[in-house]
Amino acid sequence: MRGRKPTSIAPGTAAVADIPKAPAVLSREGKAEWKRIAAILVERRILTEADLGILEAYCMAFSRIREAERIIARDGQTTVNAKGEHKRHPASSLQDASIKTLRLCAGELGLTPVSRSRPTIRDDDANEDLSFLD
Repeated sequence: MRGRKPTSIAPGTAAVADIPKAPAVLSREGKAEWKRIAAILVERRILTEADLGILEAYCMAFSRIREAERIIARDGQTTVNAKGEHKRHPASSLQDASIKTLRLCAGELGLTPVSRSRPTIRDDDANEDLSFLD
């Protein structure tokens, strides 16, 4: 049996008012992405202290995608093993995994079209009629 859907999701903490400093562990590209995305989330008033870990994971994934792309551009899509066989470049696996992580984090942060359409993300959610959930 399925439970009732909540009419609203209680935020864990209040939205942060200013863009938090990027974690030192992030690369230069990761820090630039942090500033870009954090500014969007702060403007929307949806970034909380509880979200900073997800934002960090998003920025790490972003940085890894860029690094993997540089490696693939330099080395090519395939590598040749000791047997002379062409194999997919190992950086491709890192890139694929990072893209998946980035997409998951983007959804959690409300950065995708689908996640932005959820009532808890939209600016007009206070006026949303949720009576159909009862």
